Parts: sequence; C-alpha cells; structure tokens
Amino acid sequence: MPDLNSPQWSLRPPSPQPSSSPSSPPASHSDAIPARSSKASPTTPPLPHPSAVQPAEHDDEVHKLPPFYSPRPIPVSRAISELDLNSLDSHQSRSRIASPGQSSRAGNDTDSELPGLVSPAFTPPSTPGISTPSSRDPATRPAKSVPVDSTTADGGCGSKKPKLLKKLPEVNCIVRARIPTTTGTEMFLHLYHNSEDNKEHLAIVFGDKIRSRSLDAVRPGETEMDRLIRGAYTGRLYPGRTTSELADKSGQRSKEEQVVKDQAPLVRIHSECYTGETVWSARCDCGEQLDEAARLMSLPPSPSNPSNGGVIIYLRQEGRGIGLSEKLKAYNLQDLGSDTVEANLLLRHPADARSYGLATAMLVDLGVKEIRLLTNNPDKVRAVEGPNREVVVKERVAMIPLAWRKGSVGGIRSAEVGGYLKTKIEKMGHMLQMNEAG
Repeated sequence: MPDLNSPQWSLRPPSPQPSSSPSSPPASHSDAIPARSSKASPTTPPLPHPSAVQPAEHDDEVHKLPPFYSPRPIPVSRAISELDLNSLDSHQSRSRIASPGQSSRAGNDTDSELPGLVSPAFTPPSTPGISTPSSRDPATRPAKSVPVDSTTADGGCGSKKPKLLKKLPEVNCIVRARIPTTTGTEMFLHLYHNSEDNKEHLAIVFGDKIRSRSLDAVRPGETEMDRLIRGAYTGRLYPGRTTSELADKSGQRSKEEQVVKDQAPLVRIHSECYTGETVWSARCDCGEQLDEAARLMSLPPSPSNPSNGGVIIYLRQEGRGIGLSEKLKAYNLQDLGSDTVEANLLLRHPADARSYGLATAMLVDLGVKEIRLLTNNPDKVRAVEGPNREVVVKERVAMIPLAWRKGSVGGIRSAEVGGYLKTKIEKMGHMLQMNEAG
C-alpha cells in the first residue's frame, strides 16, 4: 500500500512551478491528484479514500444505556398482613403475593406488578372525595352503621368513660371558602379560632345546608363586601355580586334548618396526621379514613344514606396529641420493636392524648345536634357528645379498612399497618373485628 503521506497523495496543492511555455495554463488542483483508473482490477479493489482509513465510530459496539432517572427497582414483596387473610378472597390474595419464580421475571412483567410511589398499595389517595379506589360503584357502597346510646351500659359505646371538659371552649369561625375538588365534589372549608389554643382547627362541610352561626353573625363596622370576603353569604358568589344575602324566598331558610334537624348528618372527627396524609406512610390508616369519610359524604341521598352531605372536623392534634416531633421519635421506637402504644408510653406520653371538646363546640356552632359518627373508637362516641350531651350520637358508622373488604382492590397492604390495626383493637378497644367485611 502506498504511503499516504507521500506528496503523490497529499491533498494540499503543489507549489507553483515555472511555466515552460508562456501559453501553457497553470496546473489545477485536480491535476495534482492522479485520477483513478476507471478499470479496476478484479482482484485488487480500489484504494480507499484517506478519510475512510481511520476506523468509523459507528463500528464500535454501543451498549444500550439505562433510563436517565433510576435503574429498575428491585421487586419487593407485597405480602399482606395476617389481619387481611380472614377477609380477602383467597384467590385474590394468592395473586398479590409474589412467588420466587415471579421475582425473576424480566421486562414488562416486573413493571406491571410494581406499584407507583403514591399507589394505594402504599398509601391512600391524596385528594379527598370519591377518589378512593374500589371494585364497586361508590353509589352502591353506603356506610355501614349501627345504633348507639351512650346513656346505657350496653349502648354500643364501650365501657370506658373518657374525662370530659366541664365547659365547652369558645369557638369562632373566622372565614369560610368554597373548595372545588378534582373529583367534582364541592365542599366549604371553615377555619376556626378558639379559647383553648392558638391553632387553626378546621371544619370541612359537604353541602350548603350546614352553616356556622358565628360566621353569619354581623360584626361591628363591617360592610357587605367584608361579609362576602370572609364567606358570610348565602348561595354562591359570582362576579359583580355586592350583597351577602340573596333575595329570600318565603320560608327557605326555615326549610333548610328543618332538613338538618330531621336528618342526622355524617360526621368524622379527624386528627391531623402529616405522615399518613402527606408523606405516604403505610404505618397507619389515617389518610385512608379521611378519604373514605369524604367519599361517603359525597354520595347522593339513598334509603341507606338519607342525609346529604356531612362534616369532617379536622383537629390539629398530630400523633394522637403529642406533636409531630414526638411522633417521629415514636416511629423510631417502632422500628426498634415497640408498637404504637408502647412507643408513646416510652416517650412519657399518654397512649392517647387527644381531646374532643373543640370538636363538640364546633358542631354546636354549625347547628348540628344529632349526628351519625364515623369511627371505630368507642371513647370518641362519648367524648364527642360533650359534658351535657350538647351533641347526640345516634349511630356509629364503622370505618372498615379497604384492604379487609371482599372484592376491594384498594387500601393499604403492609405488615406495619396490620400491626397498627391489631394494636388499636387489642390495646385501645376499637370496635373492629379482624374478619369484618363491608
């Protein structure tokens, strides 16, 4: 093979040579490169172009790179708690428990079995309303309730008598606003101040028949626009509205109050749970209960659900009253082997430091006298009624975990939430059977 660095193969133009004849033209660039023969030898291929001598980049083997974000996660077991075995269909349970052979499957099989970060397998949905997944139509799955009477020993309220406040605290609804949700359900969020602490407790009201007395009360010096801004209006707001009261129809207000009086609305007393509602903790079912309460209150009226709407009293008492910092310490103690009750006691806190006097006072302000209470906690039935039974619980509506219901595909499925529910049943007396199904 000839030397490519030879002047014969150089691409640079040759140095100008003196012309032998004045009439001969100068040599061109194309004349400096010998022309290839148009008749190549059958056994000798034509010489390659100099740029083709170096190895091409596309000839190297290029390995397929993984996705930019993260490698394929290691398949994890989705075995459910032993508490679920009595209520879930056996075939459905077997399909959810990954076998060793299934863990070795590659490709799309593994991806389809792995839930996302905010999957209901790990946490309830974050949006209140009818977003809780279920295999049944929400309209055909009403609340399951039982009558209760706290005045008798066998009234279905447990044997304990919680310590109640001698007098209900003073509460004042500061502002109300309509909240449209992603599910299409509308609610009115009421923010309360009180005489006991400086926290902003909330009342989430479904429907427009339940109103706050302290909110509607006329305040000195306020204008109609002031009332509109703080939510003290009837009907709906619209651009250009200038008055808080709509044109009254004869007896309209009295009829609305009569509806609330005749039909005990659903009520959920819910304590704030940052870990279960915001950071997808599978160590409790608080977020699931909040979503389920909102779903039930969004259902249309039916013979089994006569009331339309309801109230969620959202109290700022994180960690059953011990606060978020102490609750995170309790989480670490649970990782060390303690259950949720033992962890609180080891931190020198009561097993349950919550109080419900504020909830009772807020229900009184909302004009709710008789309620259907969403709870499994018998102590809450008596505590919500107040020292003088300012509020009467007519029925207790069970909050059955979604994972325990036959045919349900939602709910939290983890050994930790199973142990949490077992502790609530055995040590805190919650009225919930391990084999109960909705």
